[in-house]
Amino acid sequence: MRRLGRSGGVGRVVGVMAVGLMLLVSLVACESGNGATVTYPVASVGPDRTVSPAVIQTRGQLAQALGAQSLILADTQAPYRPPESAMLASAPRAVYQVTLPADPTGGYIVVYEFSDTAQAAQAAAEQQAYLASGPGRIQSPPGTVTVIRQVGTTVVVYSWLPGAAQDPGAAEIQSALDSLGVGYLVPG
Repeated sequence: MRRLGRSGGVGRVVGVMAVGLMLLVSLVACESGNGATVTYPVASVGPDRTVSPAVIQTRGQLAQALGAQSLILADTQAPYRPPESAMLASAPRAVYQVTLPADPTGGYIVVYEFSDTAQAAQAAAEQQAYLASGPGRIQSPPGTVTVIRQVGTTVVVYSWLPGAAQDPGAAEIQSALDSLGVGYLVPG
């Protein structure tokens, strides 16, 4: 009877592990089967579901208020998610962007939808309190101005940093939004 040394047993175990690892890698590589690339939608782009009549109505009011300031509101495909309280984070939303020639990465406006005006008011107040809290404050640079407006069953949120604004239109967005619905002042 031939006795294997310690190195023979270890070598066999390592060999079995290597074959198992190669088999696992092969299975994972063949997972899609058809060679197609799988992509998933970015949750922060546009509405989470079909835009409702309430959001369409709010968008119309936004376009009208911004148009009075010679600003253009557009749908966006860019991913954007501002600091959000729990109610806003779980609400269906639509993301729009105001065209700012000197700042093409700014001017985002988010419209959140709720089932009724009372829930929208509660969500706006929760966002106001969240942004005034420690966890909410550290998510934006000091001096960030956040506009929160309740327009019917929707809540509109826009944030900008006056000291770093690259386009004068950023302040004009705030002025335009101040004419809509009910405002919730975020202490700075």
